[in-house]
Amino acid sequence: MKDIALWNEGDWIAAIGAVFLFAVLAIGGFIATRKSEEFVGHPRGLFVLFYAEMWERFSYYGMRALLILYLTKFWLFSDGPSNLIYGAYTSLVYITPVLGGYLADGWLGQRKAVLFGGIVLALGHLFMAYEGMQGVADPAVKQADPAINVFWFALALIIVGSGFLKANISVIVGQLYKMTDTRRDAAYTIFYMGVNTGAALGTILVGYLGETIGWSWGFGLAGIGMVLGLIIFVVGKPALRGRGEPPKPLTRNGELSLYGTGAAAVVVIWFLIQYVNVIQNLLIVSGVAMLGYTLYEAFKLPKEPRERMFAILFLIGLNPIFWGLFEQAGGSLSLYTDKFVDRGGVPTSLFQSINPIYIVLFGPMFAALWQYLGKKGWEPSAPAKFGLALVQVGLGFLVFVWGAGTGDPAVMTSVLFVFLIYALHTTGELCLSPVGLSAMTRLSPVHLGSFIMGAWFYMTAVGNFVAGKIGEATGGESGTMDKALTLGIYNKIGWITVGVAVVVLALSPLVKRWMHLGTLGDRAGDHDLAGEAGLGLDAQEAGFHPGTRPH
Repeated sequence: MKDIALWNEGDWIAAIGAVFLFAVLAIGGFIATRKSEEFVGHPRGLFVLFYAEMWERFSYYGMRALLILYLTKFWLFSDGPSNLIYGAYTSLVYITPVLGGYLADGWLGQRKAVLFGGIVLALGHLFMAYEGMQGVADPAVKQADPAINVFWFALALIIVGSGFLKANISVIVGQLYKMTDTRRDAAYTIFYMGVNTGAALGTILVGYLGETIGWSWGFGLAGIGMVLGLIIFVVGKPALRGRGEPPKPLTRNGELSLYGTGAAAVVVIWFLIQYVNVIQNLLIVSGVAMLGYTLYEAFKLPKEPRERMFAILFLIGLNPIFWGLFEQAGGSLSLYTDKFVDRGGVPTSLFQSINPIYIVLFGPMFAALWQYLGKKGWEPSAPAKFGLALVQVGLGFLVFVWGAGTGDPAVMTSVLFVFLIYALHTTGELCLSPVGLSAMTRLSPVHLGSFIMGAWFYMTAVGNFVAGKIGEATGGESGTMDKALTLGIYNKIGWITVGVAVVVLALSPLVKRWMHLGTLGDRAGDHDLAGEAGLGLDAQEAGFHPGTRPH
């Protein structure tokens, strides 16, 4: 234990994170010991899901914060290829919910899908703690170590586990409430705070251990976090009130075959993550197939539901642009921070906690803002919010480039501009991510609910792969990040994105008409809404609000 007098900024941040984690756990213990079926006006099941998801995000984002650094500093991949591997990994994390959502919708049910996904995730995070040869300086020798296959296997497990858990746990949140329950909006706000609390604490604590004590310590803590989340989910089953069960009776052989499909997916992903160029072709082919199926289903619908599907496609199509830039946070921006930012005594990975901390701070403010603007009749539509999101993510890069000032690697960038780029990207995220998720759940027919949610995650996957390609470009021909080249790329993508945003804002009135918000609440009993699949910061963000929602 380091003498407290010798602590630097990173040590203090980690200590504060640990104290905060214990406080969150103490609150959870208090909730668990209460005999009442509700807490602060919400069913206990919401808090079971809150803590299960908090620990899952703790493990996922903690591992994610270390990944690009682990690739470059432990496995000795050069900067360009490391960005591409990182992008491939995060893209596959967002593709697999299509499979997990499809199997849960049709046969497995959301609860068993989450349970299976949690087990696979826990195994993946624990396998990440196994390293291999130490002290090897030759990349060719290092990457020939058979232990690297354990690393690829761990990534494959995490990817598939996320696919079964990611979309389905949010579906169960919605199932705890009726569509007309006024508590739904607050429930998703609480749940969203759990997501980002876990992300922030995981990034700080896992990142700190990984960078200061050892990689296996950080990854091991991530694995422990996932196991805790799994235990909470299993023990808390009664509080879910039978929600998320299979849509029809499931035989044991049928259930085992579904788990076998998940195991087979691990093998496929293990191959893909090693041959990332194959993923690009997979994204193109499967994307065209998904678009074709969505259009096929859309043209079978009456005029208004069909046009809502067109609005969904427009919003989903903007995903790759936003996430391709936003996800530089865990790739090229993290490497830039490591190499060219005056960090003081703070480990690089801890900077990735800025975004979820901003989310926790700004999230309620944005929810209140949309409601206030809605009551005044000034609330932007969902497509207009998407345009505003693109403006902010583009401006984030432009401000960062301006703050860096020079491409001279000897001149370190002020840490202030790291906070500023994260601030603009976070406010952009709050205009797009919960807004889009809420819009998907409100606009899609119920029989396509999880498919549409999967499609949203899929296009996020495309954005993550694009992020990897952008990050790869910052490595130039040598594969080693160049400061001037990176700033030049950031400047270019910043201006292009602002230009795209202007076009989106111009088209937003047309897309808003396609949403047919005036008749959205008139559909018989809301049975054809996929509201149960929702994950949004607030339902107002779909473009309507309690004060003016049609009845």
